Amino acid sequence: MDFIIREIQAADNAAVEKLIRDCLTEFGAAHEGTAWADPDLGRFSEIYNSAGNKYWVATYADGRIVAGAGIGALTGADGICELQKMYSVPEVRGSGIAGRLMDTALAYAKRYYRQCYLETLENMTAAQRFYEKHGFRRVYEPPVKTAHFNCDVRYIKDL
Repeated sequence: MDFIIREIQAADNAAVEKLIRDCLTEFGAAHEGTAWADPDLGRFSEIYNSAGNKYWVATYADGRIVAGAGIGALTGADGICELQKMYSVPEVRGSGIAGRLMDTALAYAKRYYRQCYLETLENMTAAQRFYEKHGFRRVYEPPVKTAHFNCDVRYIKDL
C-alpha cells in the first residue's frame, strides 16, 4: 500500500474525529476519561498549529484518511511532550504506516522535547507491543495528571 503523510488541514477535522471515535468504540473506550471526551477532538487543525504541537494524517492516494498521530506539549511537565491521538483504521494495521507516522512524530518531537509520553488502554495490546518496539518503556505513574484518567497504561521514551 502506498500512503501519503502530511500535516492536518481544516478540511480533515471531521474525518479525523470520526477515525478516533470509531477506534475508541472498537476498543470499548467511548466514554469519559479517554480521548472520547476531549473537547478539541474536532478542532485538530487549530490545536496542532504552534511550535511543539503538530498532527499528521496518513491518506491513501485518493485522499481518504486512514491514520493519524500528533505531538503536543504535556501541560505541567517541562521538556516532555505527549504522543497524542494515534489511531488507524483496521484495514491498514500491520501495513507499516503507524511506524512511518511514529517516525515522523518523534523526529519532530526531538526538536522541542527531551521525552515523549503516551497513554493507552490495557486492552490495546497490539498498540502496547508497537510502542515497546519503538523504544517506549512502561511507567506506572504519569509525569502529570491528565484528563484521560481511564487510560490505564502509560509509556515514556527518551528522545
